[in-house]
Amino acid sequence: MKKFLILVSIALLFSCEDEVILSTTKEFTSFSFLVQNNPELTTDIVLEINENTLTGTIPHGVNITSLVATFEHSGAQVSVANTPQESDITSNNFKQILTYKITSEEGSTATYQVDLTYFTGLPILYVYTDTGEEILSKEDYLTGTSTLYGGRNFEDFTENMKIRGKGHSSWAFPKKSYQLKFTEKKEVMGMPEDKKWILTANYSDKTMLRNKTAFELGELSSLDWTPKSEFAELFVNDIYRGTYQITQKVEESENRVNITNDGFLIEIDQLPRLDEDDVYFESSIHTLLFNIKEPNLDFGDDEFIYIKGFIDELESVLYGDNFADPINGYAKYLDIDSFVDWYLINEIAKNNDAIFYSSVYMNLIPGEKLKMGPIWDFDIGFGNINYNNNDIPEGFWIKNSKWIVRLFQDPVFVEKVKLRFAFFKENKNTIYEKITANASYLNIAQQENDAKWNTLGIYIWPNNMVFDTYEEEVDYLKQWLDTRFDWLETAIDDL
Repeated sequence: MKKFLILVSIALLFSCEDEVILSTTKEFTSFSFLVQNNPELTTDIVLEINENTLTGTIPHGVNITSLVATFEHSGAQVSVANTPQESDITSNNFKQILTYKITSEEGSTATYQVDLTYFTGLPILYVYTDTGEEILSKEDYLTGTSTLYGGRNFEDFTENMKIRGKGHSSWAFPKKSYQLKFTEKKEVMGMPEDKKWILTANYSDKTMLRNKTAFELGELSSLDWTPKSEFAELFVNDIYRGTYQITQKVEESENRVNITNDGFLIEIDQLPRLDEDDVYFESSIHTLLFNIKEPNLDFGDDEFIYIKGFIDELESVLYGDNFADPINGYAKYLDIDSFVDWYLINEIAKNNDAIFYSSVYMNLIPGEKLKMGPIWDFDIGFGNINYNNNDIPEGFWIKNSKWIVRLFQDPVFVEKVKLRFAFFKENKNTIYEKITANASYLNIAQQENDAKWNTLGIYIWPNNMVFDTYEEEVDYLKQWLDTRFDWLETAIDDL
């Protein structure tokens, strides 16, 4: 018996020595894209490993759909969608986030997300004029093609188009805005299809967020339509032009200002800003200049006589003795809810030109009431201005404009303003969150834009404040808006 136990012990000893213990480790220790494997690169790209996420940025011009990765790991094998991966050999499409799986020697697995940012992370719009000419005119279109690289969120496309400059005082800036027109209606970055699109430069607004923020307020409002927009990088004839806001144009359309075939889209504007073929009139009492944007008509025809007669009659009632009469006063002519919300959005922004000077849009369907909107042009709003005291977040501005100042003489209108301001104030944090999210989204883009245009840290008309960093510019916007909301809360309550 004793001999048997000895033999068993010896057997167990030798069996333990032969047992193989398999490793459970399964980690990436490095992950990169090397010039030697990716000739389009000019320098090696080393990804940052943060727990189970690997991040990096790929320069513009590199084919992100066919990159060869170099990696080291502690596992037994690596795969993507069940396809084995070999360092320095296997190529992949990194346009979307890829999930890498590392399998350990003993069979357990760990997953890693490889998240590459192409250029700035924004969609990229490439515009090519047929002759390679610069876009130098606001009147004459150049024909060509446009291609959108939609990135992760939007569909790519290539379309025929024509393009011209756009803007008034902003046309003097080196970074210019444009109007692009497709041959056929086209959906752009998830926005409803149409032919005409505005490429907004936002040159003097170094946050590039003021128009977007106003549109966010518009989306909260009761206005029939607020322009949608998305950010994108713009290249014209392969030259980088910076970060742009691709925006729906203010025009009659079933997807935009839907005034049917009989309606009118009018804009209060100034004579020096009009084009030669614009059709316009001046109102009878305040001689406000109304430019008839839609439909196309001639001076003196029936439609011209109708819209001018409507505005003249409205002004006569608005400044008459019984203007506040709920049946026969101004309420018979004006869609009050749209006037209230349009007023508040522009007052919150302290939007300089909205004091019935320019870019003040209204629309009318015959037989219905005149509506305000859509809202437009806020790049020198929200404190980005150094005149008319509109840099100061305190004080009324839009309230003093023609028509609006008269409406505030009606207690019914004042009560509606108080009620709706409370609504916007309740949604203040939502607006702040959107500013923060949009600024984060533009984090890399604003660096490339500034490298192109060198706007940070220098004065650009009509900046009130000049900051050295993008983060300071965004903080100023938030702080100004916060002070503005607080002042308006007390001032409106005291009306």
